[in-house]
Amino acid sequence: MTRKREYTDDYPDKTLYIPGPTEVREDVIEAMAQPMFGHRMDRMTDLYTTIVEDTKDFLGTDNDVIVLTASGTEFWEASTLNLVDDRMLVPTCGSFSERHANVAERLGKTVDRLEYEWGEAVKPEDVRAALEEPGADYDVVTCVMNESSTGVRNPIEEIGDVVAEYPDTYFVVDAVSALGGDYVDIDAHDIDVIFASTQKAFAMPPGLAVCVVSEDAYDRELDTDSASWYGGFQRCLDYYDRKGQTHSTPAIPIMLAYRTQMKRMLEEGHAARDERHREMAEYTREWAREHFDTFPEAGYESQTVSCIENTQGIDVAATIDAVSEKYDMVFSNGYGSTLGEKTFRIGHMGEHDRESIEALTDAIEDVADL
Repeated sequence: MTRKREYTDDYPDKTLYIPGPTEVREDVIEAMAQPMFGHRMDRMTDLYTTIVEDTKDFLGTDNDVIVLTASGTEFWEASTLNLVDDRMLVPTCGSFSERHANVAERLGKTVDRLEYEWGEAVKPEDVRAALEEPGADYDVVTCVMNESSTGVRNPIEEIGDVVAEYPDTYFVVDAVSALGGDYVDIDAHDIDVIFASTQKAFAMPPGLAVCVVSEDAYDRELDTDSASWYGGFQRCLDYYDRKGQTHSTPAIPIMLAYRTQMKRMLEEGHAARDERHREMAEYTREWAREHFDTFPEAGYESQTVSCIENTQGIDVAATIDAVSEKYDMVFSNGYGSTLGEKTFRIGHMGEHDRESIEALTDAIEDVADL
């Protein structure tokens, strides 16, 4: 049985290079320490309309945006309940895409998996072939944009173009660990629902989920008897249209932090933020290939999380502990028992830059005697 371990508030600060949460700027943290106000006051309307419209501007979308107190996980459930009557196609290529399929099955939906080995990417032509199968008739196709368990970045743009040819099928993208650090033109590729968690590439504290919803997806939910209550598109968006607020009490302090961070992201610009993340990813892959190897299929590497194959057989857990102890930096082991000591992962997202990633790789080289 788990026993209480008292929180002592005297822990050393560690720089985070894990796949999330990531580093948060001091002014973003300070923004949460404002006096409390009511979630039905005019001040809340000012706050919520600001973060929603700024998010639309940053992402460059004409679709509706929901910012909800939740993890991005909420929209696995909500999008399934809102859009799926019966059957959905879920390509699986790692832990999180598999978890998406499991969620749908728990909700009573029929799930057809399009299965790939861990480390492989989903291929648009395979999605097309599945949609062309006799009697396919899928309500939804899902895809994880950034499979952080394996460091794979799936080609969601091309997959979206394929799904768009089937007007009765909706495309749902889990971009939990990518959006904000890896540019995607949501509207151009007919993505009906795409969602993220703010503690990843948005460089925010955990606690908010961002979801972009197309007009077609909104209309589809109106015909669905099983729509989510908390994450229902109609409930969230209609309340926003009427009141400029959330339909239930939100985490106001984190939304204040989000306002501060989103202003910074707008100032940097989406293209520049994408380029900074690309530079970090390219550097990390070059370093990995010099000392180890990269785990994902070539050409499909993540822009926010590198999964590095432990070809030298270092003790990953011991190396992580030693880097943490000596340099106060924390990176991540391989995901679960499947990849455990076979890989390790470096999160290069949010407010990191190439210089800060080089500091980590220098520390790993020192500790692992590379």
